[in-house]
Amino acid sequence: MPHIRPVSDLRNHFAEISKIVHEAQEPVFLTKNGHGDMVVMSIEQYENMQYNNEIFAKLQEAEIEANNSDIRYSHDEVFKQLRQRLRKEEKR
Repeated sequence: MPHIRPVSDLRNHFAEISKIVHEAQEPVFLTKNGHGDMVVMSIEQYENMQYNNEIFAKLQEAEIEANNSDIRYSHDEVFKQLRQRLRKEEKR
């Protein structure tokens, strides 16, 4: 269940809101005059969200490219290329 609080709680109950975002690892939605205004979350939550967004964007890009090409690679081919790249990087 989402945590919804008035924006004034950010000032008046900061420690409680901080505890929620860090211990429950959930964002707190702040309202102003009864309408959504802001979301407060921990840095860890934010970084995780950014990471997931980046992965999603890369998967979308890969899907678009796959739809525009008939070239397909097997699992073995992909990992062989990755191993070769890693070896080259290790030599540098």
